[in-house]
Amino acid sequence: MHRLRVDPLIQEQFPDYVVLVIYASHLVNRESSEQSIGLLREAAQRQRAAFGAEKPATHAHIAAWRETFGRFGAKPSRYPCSVEALLSRALKGQELPAINEVVDIYNALSVRHVLPVGGENLDALTSDLTLTFADGTEPFDELAGGEAVVSFPEPGEAVWADSSGVTCRRWNSRQGFRTRLTEETRNAYFVLDRLAPYPLETLRQVGDELVALLRERSPEAEFEMETIGPLKE
Repeated sequence: MHRLRVDPLIQEQFPDYVVLVIYASHLVNRESSEQSIGLLREAAQRQRAAFGAEKPATHAHIAAWRETFGRFGAKPSRYPCSVEALLSRALKGQELPAINEVVDIYNALSVRHVLPVGGENLDALTSDLTLTFADGTEPFDELAGGEAVVSFPEPGEAVWADSSGVTCRRWNSRQGFRTRLTEETRNAYFVLDRLAPYPLETLRQVGDELVALLRERSPEAEFEMETIGPLKE
């Protein structure tokens, strides 16, 4: 089974970065349900009440991600981290997108806990997956206007990449098409991204919550957690 890695250069430049990786096997995914859409709506409503008229960037964790994106050349106002993009929609009164049960679940937890969370198809990887700085030649498969296209990251951009190319651009800003989670996905990995001052204990609690929600829907599924990065704040 392919594993996720973090380039030592990433860890050297961003020493407070910790990623919680969850590997899931024998997962069962379905189209969005009343329950998964309910989780999205509950998370959005909770944060509308919590933020009021404040912008997502007032949250310390999102502020940390904005600073980090700026350091590798991605303008955060143009390329927000994944949780800021979701929160922005919610705080504008827009519905969070329903994709399928598994994606709905991790997006709901992302918004509820102000934590970037992503999930992808483990079987679509062609090698170990590494968070690294791109050289700009790695292909990235995406959809644009309903058409499959290939783009390339900027040199020095933080990306997740395997031997076939980039699976997620700008750390956690845009996931690719090749590794997307569908209703046919059975083996997946989930990435929960943390920067200081986000508590490590909260990171672990969100991971446990994600596993519990997935296990409710996939009783036969098996899960493995791995933390990459310093374990002490």
